[in-house]
Amino acid sequence: MKAVILAAGASSRFWPLNQKHKSLIKIMGKPLIWYTIQGLKKTGLKDIIIIQDTKKQIEKELKIFKELNCLNIKYLVQLKPKGMGDALYQARNLLKEKFLVLNAERIDIEEIVKEVKKQKKLNNKALLIGQKTNTPWLFGMAKIKQKRVLEIVEKPEKDKQPSEIKVIGCYFLEPGFFKIYQKIKKQKYDFEKALSNYLKENETEIIILKTKEHETVFLKYPWHLFSLTKYLFQKYLKKDEIRLGKNVKIMEKAIIKPPCYIGDNCLIGNHSLVRDYSNLENNVMVGALAEVTRSIFQENVHVHSGYFGDSIFGHGCRIGAGTVTANVKINRTKIKPTNLDSLGVIVGPKTKIGINVSLMPGRLIGMNCLIGPRSVVNQDIKDNTVFYTEFKRIIKKQSSL
Repeated sequence: MKAVILAAGASSRFWPLNQKHKSLIKIMGKPLIWYTIQGLKKTGLKDIIIIQDTKKQIEKELKIFKELNCLNIKYLVQLKPKGMGDALYQARNLLKEKFLVLNAERIDIEEIVKEVKKQKKLNNKALLIGQKTNTPWLFGMAKIKQKRVLEIVEKPEKDKQPSEIKVIGCYFLEPGFFKIYQKIKKQKYDFEKALSNYLKENETEIIILKTKEHETVFLKYPWHLFSLTKYLFQKYLKKDEIRLGKNVKIMEKAIIKPPCYIGDNCLIGNHSLVRDYSNLENNVMVGALAEVTRSIFQENVHVHSGYFGDSIFGHGCRIGAGTVTANVKINRTKIKPTNLDSLGVIVGPKTKIGINVSLMPGRLIGMNCLIGPRSVVNQDIKDNTVFYTEFKRIIKKQSSL
């Protein structure tokens, strides 16, 4: 069986971290798609087709991982981001038998395939994988009669879903699917439309995953990275493990509490605290008197004294001393639209934040921004923006004299 990994989308909902495909975000030194491929490898699936965009960033970043050389990986290009159906269609000439289709960030694919084998369903003509969800408006929802899937309703309105079972990004299909896909009108959700038409003509079962872990393994918005990170830590780190890369410098009186990952050439300054599912990629500097908790720093992020909780910083960010992320609302209500109790900020790559900046809960800041000293960020900020608040107030006072 061949596996087709879809990694060509624009990842528009993943802003402000969507400069690359979302599966290239790194956790514990490896992009998410690496974990997906490793999962396929462990199940014995070695013929893999990866659909990428014209920049070919997936291919470039995966080539450095020599442990993937034992696999037969073929890269195809989707010329324009026309959706999942068009991406899969690029591989039609290579798929002569039953095949597996999955999203690039399906890091739990090993457990899924094992469950399919356990239930002895691999001989089915086609097979879908489902999971209960509390947020049906984010997914394609299955209309089910007994174990047969009758239809996929894409992102239904609240309280109008056909069931509580979402169809996760993992499908066992056969070449007959492409004949049906060719006949439908091409649009944003043409894969789901073609799949629904296929289900009407071909009796297709669904396996419903029972473990709660699978509900956390999806990546539509950047804040979903927190649950993926926790999943990967629990799978790949030993209990209470702190994994350190090469040439890490930990200064006097610094404290690191597990589980944590700290990559190569990182520095943890005097009297700083790094704890609880924090992931620091290569060349990160945490200056003196800083606290980092449940946060994800991509490569080459530098922060100084301050508090950074439940936050994500893209590569190359610089944060001045005294900056604080507020990660809980003062009235303790959910942080919209994430439905999370705790969320700091999510910052795009190469953004610079001045000293003594206050970052309010749940704010998204684009790439290549400049946030002025003593600013209060209580709104989302677009890419390439210069943002000041305190200076504007001072200028008004001066002009009135």
